[in-house]
Amino acid sequence: METTEDALYLKQYVNQHPDNKMAWYLLGKQYLIMGKDAKANYCFLQSGEVYDAYERKKHPLVEQPKQLLKHWNKAQRRKKLALRAVSIAAFLLLFLLLVPAPNDDGSTMSETQIDAAVQPEIGVVLVRLADRQPIGSAWNSILAWPDQPNLSLAIRLEEEDGWRKWTGNKRLLMSVDKLKGSKEFNVEMLDSAACNCEPSESETERRELEQWMAVQEQRWTLASAIHQYRKKYDSWPEKIDQLTRNYPNNVLAGETPAMAAMFPALLNAVKADQNDRDTAKPTDDKQAENAAMSPEEAAETVHRQWREPLSIVVDKATHRLAVVSGDIIVRSYPVGLGGDNTPEGSFYISEKVRNPNGKDDGQFGSRGMTLSNTLYAIHGTDEPDSIGKDESLGCIRMGKADVEELYNLVPLGTPVTIKNGTLPSKTAEPAERFRLEPRANETNPAKVYRWLG
Repeated sequence: METTEDALYLKQYVNQHPDNKMAWYLLGKQYLIMGKDAKANYCFLQSGEVYDAYERKKHPLVEQPKQLLKHWNKAQRRKKLALRAVSIAAFLLLFLLLVPAPNDDGSTMSETQIDAAVQPEIGVVLVRLADRQPIGSAWNSILAWPDQPNLSLAIRLEEEDGWRKWTGNKRLLMSVDKLKGSKEFNVEMLDSAACNCEPSESETERRELEQWMAVQEQRWTLASAIHQYRKKYDSWPEKIDQLTRNYPNNVLAGETPAMAAMFPALLNAVKADQNDRDTAKPTDDKQAENAAMSPEEAAETVHRQWREPLSIVVDKATHRLAVVSGDIIVRSYPVGLGGDNTPEGSFYISEKVRNPNGKDDGQFGSRGMTLSNTLYAIHGTDEPDSIGKDESLGCIRMGKADVEELYNLVPLGTPVTIKNGTLPSKTAEPAERFRLEPRANETNPAKVYRWLG
């Protein structure tokens, strides 16, 4: 069996068995043979004591987070917080020797190049609340990226009942700033509880994070639209204009300059993601999840999770509708439902229409999104007091500002799951609404809508 075939087999195996440390070790050895040291080092870090036993030593990168924190605390005490950034040039020289960047000579765009083009400036690592070594975990993820972004941020989102809240409280843990024209980084510890140190101020990093998050919402929407276009038409869009056509082909409600700029690279990235899913040939939902984003892939790229398609979850118990990407609640809205008349199950948005029945203040408000193969829809209402109650005939009612934001955020084809008991009862509102610039005529004056209301 060829080396590349061995690596492919082992990669699929660790996708299915991420806790098997021997498999991680063997995959790392294969990557070493292939000259992919960055991937090898990530695998060795995952293999833990298996690496120690077979190599008769600890991996050189294992102790780096502890050394970094020790260096930071020493610098903070010596300079009494006057110096906010700590230089780690010596560490990076070691790191560069251990983890050289890959160098593909092929004419096609590599996954690393795709990720860099999609998100060249900032990389964000999410650290879970249950992680007892948040700095070490974030550091390992950052080290595994073949191409370092200009700024890397480790953050912790507010969590509740297994969900992470995009608009909730956010804690900045660490920033890693790549110095222009240099191989040195500036590292700042930003959270005293995470690093057990005196943290630096974080206003600059917080502003950078807020700007990145605004762009990330556009990335989610565009990646979702590309994904849904492919499912609907069995082909990939060649240009963004194909996503913003007139009703009934209005996959997207509009676009932004940022979305137009990121479209070519993001299209290639989504294609690569789909190819990985297709070649993995999963046999069940859990395997499909691992095939879509393995732990190794999540660490070595600028986060494939930032391209995961959006979906909608409706909770009948809490009267909430959430837009989610994986376990991240991107938005959560109060809704009016119909009690037992609101069906539970899986649907998708089969139609999107602006100003149903020719007006924006009628029974269905200013926006409507039909649930597949039903007479139900997600729509506005002229009875705002019914939000949070069971007064509809089965449809999902939303306030005007909420339904208009949802209409912009999710594309045609978005999956909708209606359950009884799954979402947090409260989620913070966003600082700013998500908006797109309309590009087409999304009205349908030829049809009289008779959703069940």
